[in-house]
Amino acid sequence: MECHCIRAVDVPHITRLYSSYLQDFPSVARFYVHSPTFESVKRVAADVRPDIQLRRNVTEILRAQNRGFGSDSSVDAALDRFASGAVAIVTGQQVGLFSGPSFTIYKALTALRLAKELNAAGTPAVAVFWLATEDHDLAEINHCFWPSREGAERINLPSSDHEGSRAGEVPLGDAVLAAVERATANLEGPAADQIRTALADSYSPSETYGSAFGKLFARLFAGKGLILLDPISQELHRLAEPLYRAALERHAELDQELLARATDLERAGYQVQVNVTEGSTPLFLNLDGKRVPVRARNADFSVGRRSFSLSELTDLLAGSPLDFSANVLLRPVIQDGLLSTTAYVAGPSEIAYFAQASVIYDRLLGRMPVILPRASFTLVDPRAVRLLHKYELEFSDVLRGSAKLRAKMEGRLLPRTLTRRFDAGEKSLRKMLAELREQVTRLDPTLGGAMDTAESKMLFQFSKLEEKAAHALAIRSSMLDAHERELITHLYPEGELQERHHCFLPTLAAQGMDLFDELTHRIKLGGVQHQVLYL
Repeated sequence: MECHCIRAVDVPHITRLYSSYLQDFPSVARFYVHSPTFESVKRVAADVRPDIQLRRNVTEILRAQNRGFGSDSSVDAALDRFASGAVAIVTGQQVGLFSGPSFTIYKALTALRLAKELNAAGTPAVAVFWLATEDHDLAEINHCFWPSREGAERINLPSSDHEGSRAGEVPLGDAVLAAVERATANLEGPAADQIRTALADSYSPSETYGSAFGKLFARLFAGKGLILLDPISQELHRLAEPLYRAALERHAELDQELLARATDLERAGYQVQVNVTEGSTPLFLNLDGKRVPVRARNADFSVGRRSFSLSELTDLLAGSPLDFSANVLLRPVIQDGLLSTTAYVAGPSEIAYFAQASVIYDRLLGRMPVILPRASFTLVDPRAVRLLHKYELEFSDVLRGSAKLRAKMEGRLLPRTLTRRFDAGEKSLRKMLAELREQVTRLDPTLGGAMDTAESKMLFQFSKLEEKAAHALAIRSSMLDAHERELITHLYPEGELQERHHCFLPTLAAQGMDLFDELTHRIKLGGVQHQVLYL
């Protein structure tokens, strides 16, 4: 497998904050705690002291959840190590249809690789994947882009009846059967049957986005020991209740700290990822099946059209903690309070979140895990590899945009001077024939007719040759159009990296399940490179 690497900071649209995080960590260290290196992970792992009783309680909850997903004995063994105090390497993602975009898979593989490296270094470690089932933006997860030879097909489920509901509580409905059929109809490759079966077994009408995602991951990562966690659990919320209570009671302090942090980020020239306003709290409350933000208003709180006092909300929290959920800044604090996380594997946007969330970590937990960038890949299938070679292109040429890509392709295939040469050639031919006519008719005036016939035939044949060349040129231009579209659709769809757009499963089917091991082996911890792999 041929590998080409480009620096992560050279990928288009990278934010200034993420670039600084990777290249110049000291300049952003005040927004985080630990540098994104394996040495930092080992150092933090040595200092983590999990509450063993909490670990045991969480373990039993996760054991039941993972058995429900259909996880195998490798997960049971990982949970035994977790209960005994193994450090937790955590990642997570929204529960997108059919696993969502490819980077979801890459996050899980990075967490597994990091746990493996720690185990090899003598530190017991496990990988945990947090299913973001409490998110309520169904428009972000009710679809996937399923790549095929013709391009990426959007496969989606209706969500209008459940807008505002937590994803882990939304049933997929009968429409998922047709979606599975569309996705699996043209799967090819050594793992096609395995992927087809995994999707059919996981995505049925009675499943939710969360349970289907969990069952799919349990099948995809069989034997890997990846622990799955669904936060929509009364028991987990009960264990996290002290953190929810502290976030509620100290909301004003947290809000002011977050506003100050936003100002600091902006003064440093960085974009603020999460908009925080006066009166914000980091909490949501489930009302009538909808996830509604909790806002402070004077001495009370407003949740949608309803008002609550602090004592009413704390009573509600004590009686039904599952009704509360965390926003994107509080969520990792809840997560790490439950798991005593050593390192969290994050994407670029999440890393920006943590620059703000570190305020809440400091106030509610007093510690923060290492935030390690996930692995980043573009997988180039054999046909796209042939096209890149045909036109002498690199992946970076595709990233430069359609105009520059097309110019380079044409330079390798179309002789742009050909048309100009035909025009110049016809003028030269007519000039030459005119000069010849003058000399021939001076020699013998009766040869004028023969000269006319010869000139006519020569110009006709020249014109026919030009037409044939133009036809060949048009065919090549049409072929260029198709090849350009194919390369962009496959490698840089809709102006973003393949991993942020395409579902991973068709590629896994085509390449076989060993692709997981191949990618895991190639992961370079620290996220400083984007790897382009020629399959």
